[in-house]
Amino acid sequence: MKLTRILLVGLLSATLLTSCGNTVAPIVSTPIENIDTLPLKTAPLTEEQYKSWVAADLLSDTIPGMSVEKAYAELLKGRKGQKVIVGVIDSGVDIEHEDLKNVIWVNKDEIPGNGKDDDKNGFVDDVHGWNFLGDIVGENMEYVRYLKKLGPKFEGKTESSVSAADREDFAIYQKAKAEYEKEYQEVLANKNRYEQILAQLKPAHQAMAKKLGKEDYTQKDLTGISNPTPAEQQQIGMLSQMLNYGDTVPDVIKELNGGVEYFSGRLNTHFNMDKDFRAVLNNDPDDFSTKYYGNNDVDGPDPKEEDAKHGTHVAGIIAAQRNNGIGMNGVASNAEIMVIRTIPDGDEYDKDVALAIRYAVDNGAKVINTSFGKYFSPHPEWVREAIKYAAAKDVLIVNAAGNEGLDLDTIEVYPNDQSLTGPEIANNVLTVGALNYKYGSEMIASFSNYGKMNVDVFAPGVKIWSTTPLNTYEYLQGTSMAAPAVAGVAATIRSYYPDLSAAQVKQIIMDSGLTSKSPVILAGDASNQDNFGNVSKSGKMVNLYNALILADKMSRK
Repeated sequence: MKLTRILLVGLLSATLLTSCGNTVAPIVSTPIENIDTLPLKTAPLTEEQYKSWVAADLLSDTIPGMSVEKAYAELLKGRKGQKVIVGVIDSGVDIEHEDLKNVIWVNKDEIPGNGKDDDKNGFVDDVHGWNFLGDIVGENMEYVRYLKKLGPKFEGKTESSVSAADREDFAIYQKAKAEYEKEYQEVLANKNRYEQILAQLKPAHQAMAKKLGKEDYTQKDLTGISNPTPAEQQQIGMLSQMLNYGDTVPDVIKELNGGVEYFSGRLNTHFNMDKDFRAVLNNDPDDFSTKYYGNNDVDGPDPKEEDAKHGTHVAGIIAAQRNNGIGMNGVASNAEIMVIRTIPDGDEYDKDVALAIRYAVDNGAKVINTSFGKYFSPHPEWVREAIKYAAAKDVLIVNAAGNEGLDLDTIEVYPNDQSLTGPEIANNVLTVGALNYKYGSEMIASFSNYGKMNVDVFAPGVKIWSTTPLNTYEYLQGTSMAAPAVAGVAATIRSYYPDLSAAQVKQIIMDSGLTSKSPVILAGDASNQDNFGNVSKSGKMVNLYNALILADKMSRK
């Protein structure tokens, strides 16, 4: 498609001791208590801290990262782990990126480029994964697809005029129509607002740039203008306001143009009532009997690879090559990224997601990252059966909670491992909310979904630095970034403790995190607060350092 104090579990000291017979001795740990008494970090983060805060340690940095660097320095130094394949079900990944090319999974049973299905798995030349979308980039939202499908049958009808057999579909139609009308009008209004701002800003900027003799004038330059005319006073007022949103006015104009392009793109794809985007794939999303479609182009059809930005960013968080002197360090050092391109710019299809999970499982993934979601699902049973299939094969799925600031105990989001009222269908899905870098009441990201029953843990998800296509790096944010941080933790545990099951790894991550008794702001609304321990099932934020201590202990039982 597209934050408080903490308490408990840590280490005052930990050592790895080697005994005779090359057996690694148990990790000796002393839990830290009363972390709620730690001081709040009031100084702004430096650029370097922003770029690496996912790996920060709360004790030494007062930043709620996952203690990744501390774990490598104190617990994993000198140890070797096994390779762990992580399936990234996403928009595609730039597999030639400088910081990812050495950690991309290679299917050794396929001969690249020979046009044959050498390993007989049904997918031709799937050397690095599979692309279930083919050449699709843009797509509808699921509620728009519902309108297309159900509109001809129900448009203009009332509930009393619909047969009892059709009532359920009619209710879905009404819900989809309401969602469409709300979202469409909001996007259209945002597009028009941006265009109106640009219509006033561009001539004001041109006039001021001409007067000052430069494009990158500052606030000081504007206030230094003597005896401005009434027209110039208006321009100065507007331009001064714009400089609150960027370093220079051209930067702001670029952002506004990007906003117009984004909202226009949504109108042309997400809400398009006329185009059948799936036609290019020639595959029926409502027929689960056809399973082999798409191609092996895992970074997608766009030469600029813009469509692969999300997946590339996710892959970097998990496994960007560590300590290679370029870019950034992923969380996991022994992970290989299997790319399954499944998520378009719009809502994913249940069929594609279900088959992507099964593909990852069948081809050796031990962890799967699912940084996507939607609130309408015509075939949730297909995805849930795939989740149960993954559980039976001992594969852990790390899932993003979503970015609408909603309580998931009151609204259902897909994919999921349980309904609002029912029990979990399997014990291999870990749903992740997003943390802010601010240690204090704002520690829950303002956009993050939450839920005492349906969100399991929280992890860093605001202003996350990671890989983007064509050897670039950017900050992105969302629970889409929090999930791969936890997938990296899971891959690390499975690398060094391969005998632990997916269910055990899930429980370790939930039990070993850090918690707090302090209130946190939810959905960015200061009037909506709860204790941090009440907004997820575990009540904790993920911590690699503590997870490895607990994994070591559990592995010796």
